[in-house]
Amino acid sequence: MQCIKPVLLIFLVAVLASCTEDDNWKMAAEIEESILMTTFPADTVFITDFGAVADDASFLNTGAIAAAILKCHSEGGGVVFVPEGRWTTGPITLMSNVNLHIAKNATLAFSTDYELYLPPVLTRWEGMDCYNIHPLIYARDASNIALTGKGTIDGQASNEAWWWMNGNPDYGWREGMNNQVLSGRIRLLAYEQNQTPVEERRFDLGGALRPQLINFMRCNTVLIEDLTLRNSPFWVIHPVLTDNFILRGVTIRSAGPNSDGCDPESCNGVLIENCRFDTGDDCIAIKSGRNNDGRRWSVPSQNVIVRNCRMEDGHGGVVIGSEISGGFKNLFVEDCEMDSPELLRVIRIKTSDCRGGVIENINVRNVKVGRCEEAVLKINLMYEPRENCLRDFPPYVRNVTLENVTSARSRYGVYIIGLDSMVNVSDVTVRNCTFNGVEDGNLITGAEHIRLRNVSVNGKKTRS
Repeated sequence: MQCIKPVLLIFLVAVLASCTEDDNWKMAAEIEESILMTTFPADTVFITDFGAVADDASFLNTGAIAAAILKCHSEGGGVVFVPEGRWTTGPITLMSNVNLHIAKNATLAFSTDYELYLPPVLTRWEGMDCYNIHPLIYARDASNIALTGKGTIDGQASNEAWWWMNGNPDYGWREGMNNQVLSGRIRLLAYEQNQTPVEERRFDLGGALRPQLINFMRCNTVLIEDLTLRNSPFWVIHPVLTDNFILRGVTIRSAGPNSDGCDPESCNGVLIENCRFDTGDDCIAIKSGRNNDGRRWSVPSQNVIVRNCRMEDGHGGVVIGSEISGGFKNLFVEDCEMDSPELLRVIRIKTSDCRGGVIENINVRNVKVGRCEEAVLKINLMYEPRENCLRDFPPYVRNVTLENVTSARSRYGVYIIGLDSMVNVSDVTVRNCTFNGVEDGNLITGAEHIRLRNVSVNGKKTRS
């Protein structure tokens, strides 16, 4: 048998690599095609038909909105219409086959009277099951639901309302405030580690686990489109065990503590496109449960597409973790722009040997970065090293590809922190990328099979 000539061998390797890349992005197209779309009857119900009153901060429209949603749902579904004006309300619960449409120049303004958000409802908080303060907009076991329109949803959180419960003086906390608020998270972490039955994990205002702006629990076929979302008490959009989820054309501005933009958790089939994020924490953070709870559910997030988005302030642009114990696979990020002195990382994977889980098949291409503070790509397997937990669950990160990514300023290009005890990061490819204004180059520890192909750092080619 004749030996294959070196030139031919190189050609064959290149062809095989190209086929793999094409197959990955072909998968993205197949995922998008498989995501189910919402559809609603044309029937429209106006909240004003149920006594809603605009532009009066002292008037609560909670009952009128609930009555309109119930009527729409009970008659087979359709649109619940919020006209122009500012409508003060307490918590809203969506029901199947209802599209809550907020018109241009309309604002749903959520009251900061905390008592309105009781009794607690079933949710997840930082990846842990519990009964907590009612999210501002909530749905449970609903299908074919939507939030649409050119209007605004304003959680009205600030240093005076909700954010101070974080316990940080930067967000309004002062000595002498409700001291119980600082114990809530500690108590929930203990419940998770001890696997206390969920029915016993109940938090009221004393526990002060701040609610999400939007939380969908175990829903299916969901659309959020064209709205502006502002000032969330906690995470802004949090779908949990919710498949076929589309976020399109939405602007998110929330500078508070833990103001993640969109956190799909244990979701399958997610499309996020044409959105703008300006947040106090991660812009997009994919999750699948924390520690024992995540392993008990054992439901990964998977099949997520992010494209044509702009990220400004945030701890990370597109992030996986840290509550990722159920694992994750198949991320496709393309044609995004990220730029802010307050944007810390572009692509970020954060996990630990508390979390465990397998994270794989991460694909990023055609991303333009102006400035980010720390790194274009950061993989950290030693996140929150002082967490009190059982550390017997090493995570695995593999098959990560960045191509055609450019950046103008950062501390690192690629920054990987693996475990001290074993090599659990593998097969990371960075190809056809240009990183300028890099202060400290690349820093890679505890990883193997790291391939840098046609990568320029501060004008100099880097290979591995």
